[in-house]
Amino acid sequence: MTTLKGLTWNHPRGFAPLEAAARAWRAQTGTCIEWDTDSLQDFSTVSVAALTRDYDLLVIDHTQLGHLTRDRCLLPLQIEGRESARREIEAGAIGQTWRAYHFRGQQWAFPIDASVEVMAFRPDRLSRPPADWQALVDLAEDGKILLPLGSPHAVMVFFTIAAGLGTPCRAEEEGPLIDEDEGIAVYEHLAELASLVPEDNLAADPVAVLERLSGGDTDAVAAPFIAGYRNYATEGFRANRLAFADVPSIRGDGVAASALGGTGIAVSSACGHPEEAIDFCHWIASGPVQSSLYADAGGQPAHAAAWNDERVNAASGNFYRDTRGALERAFCRPRHGGYVRFQQEASDVIIEALRTEAPAIAVIGRLNKLFEDSFVAAPAAAV
Repeated sequence: MTTLKGLTWNHPRGFAPLEAAARAWRAQTGTCIEWDTDSLQDFSTVSVAALTRDYDLLVIDHTQLGHLTRDRCLLPLQIEGRESARREIEAGAIGQTWRAYHFRGQQWAFPIDASVEVMAFRPDRLSRPPADWQALVDLAEDGKILLPLGSPHAVMVFFTIAAGLGTPCRAEEEGPLIDEDEGIAVYEHLAELASLVPEDNLAADPVAVLERLSGGDTDAVAAPFIAGYRNYATEGFRANRLAFADVPSIRGDGVAASALGGTGIAVSSACGHPEEAIDFCHWIASGPVQSSLYADAGGQPAHAAAWNDERVNAASGNFYRDTRGALERAFCRPRHGGYVRFQQEASDVIIEALRTEAPAIAVIGRLNKLFEDSFVAAPAAAV
């Protein structure tokens, strides 16, 4: 019997659908898949040699493509003979989720999980989420807002506010992260809101904030810039169900944009059974599986077949319908070899600046220097 070993992330959204898929795949093909779990943050810093040596299948973030391809850790999935199945996945991929894993001329992963920065709120306490910046600040002044600002999530909030102001950060080429004046405006918005949330939010990740917001021990009613998790929109997952909506408009024109998250499934370059691994990737990323087994097991699919499905929406409190607009407008974060380190260091800079009330111009100067250095520090990706 063929056995494959995979690495995914340690949240029910990350491992439950893959474990369910492994059981179904074994019954269907006889191939066994054993899944290990780790946090996405730890995964981004683990030895790439260890990944290549120890795993056949990898669940990755698109921002990791630079160093994973540079160090030849992945097999390209753009292979002859599978064009029809690949076109089906591409056609069904929501927003930029397919493009996010197409890097330097190759498709390195198929999207299986789609996420974006959105707003989570308590529908039992808030009939309508705040639609603009002033309404958001008013709630924050009353102690009703939470933010996930722990590293590396602080820079995700920065990216989303920048996009909402119509001045998105640089992603595809070398240069400063953002124009100085535009960056100052972004940071001043972030600092204003951060000054009004609990201090421990500076160390909180999205899951910690969602757990707190959905629990009983908080007066908060919303988390306006946070990764969407359909689990928390499902009745019975936690004591209090959360609803999700687009992030609030910052410019006042009603249009907001944010940063893309989610994951894709890839095959290690040292995989002992690449044909079987690639077969599984095609299967789990396909519309029929994404809209049934994957969604039913607590996953957050990346295929439109699931996002369009009335049954899938009903089971998730209309999470997909309510956040689709945000996902369709989301942008890919940088993917060059030095980005993952930049994301961590930039978040640390933002957090320290918020703690010390550093001047915005100094913060933007440091962020721009870190971003420019992130291209110099890492060699060009190999394909």
